[in-house]
Amino acid sequence: MDFPLLQDIVILLGFSVVVVFVLQKFRLPSILGFLITGVIIGPFGLSLIKNHEQVEVLSEIGVILLLFVIGMELTVNQLASIKRTVLYGGFLQVGLTISVAAVVYLLMGFAWNEAVFIGFLFSLSSTAIVLKILQDRNEISAPHGRTALGLLIFQDIIVVPMMLFTPILAGGAVDLGREILFLLLKSGLVILLTYIGARYIVPRAMYVIAKTGSKELFLLSTITLCFAVAFLT
Repeated sequence: MDFPLLQDIVILLGFSVVVVFVLQKFRLPSILGFLITGVIIGPFGLSLIKNHEQVEVLSEIGVILLLFVIGMELTVNQLASIKRTVLYGGFLQVGLTISVAAVVYLLMGFAWNEAVFIGFLFSLSSTAIVLKILQDRNEISAPHGRTALGLLIFQDIIVVPMMLFTPILAGGAVDLGREILFLLLKSGLVILLTYIGARYIVPRAMYVIAKTGSKELFLLSTITLCFAVAFLT
């Protein structure tokens, strides 16, 4: 059967098994093994993967499921306890990182807009990678784990204003006021729908589904909810 995507998946998983196995011998995180695998078999390595776009789609789905599983381990009280970290710690971390990086690159001869943009890049982390490492170590609920989570949440929020500001750094014309208004309306709608769903609709729907006693139906409903929220946001 000619199924190129299946071939790519087998190659990807096969190399991952070998690389992660070797790294486990040195007590290194599995996420590092996945990154190394991508470098080895990707377009800048051996170029063994042919269907790059389809594999990227699968990777996005994997990230959605990973964050969903991690989210199930968190409670509303835990999230509420880090609100100060999100607001103050996140603002301080992002602001200082952008400032320091921008000054360094200005001294290296870069233009101010290039220096600020590079500062944007340095200020952001990968939520999926950091949370995966914390999950593997069972440290999400630890004090440093909650602090890291707060900083990551702020970074995920601040990345949107950064994207709106990027065309200005590039010298392009953009109606910033309209973009911000559209963003606020969209964010408000998503928050409202999420609150209504989480408060009134989802609990009752999941209760009715759970009463059927069907594990398959419950799993299907959970996965549907996961991707529906990802689609809305």
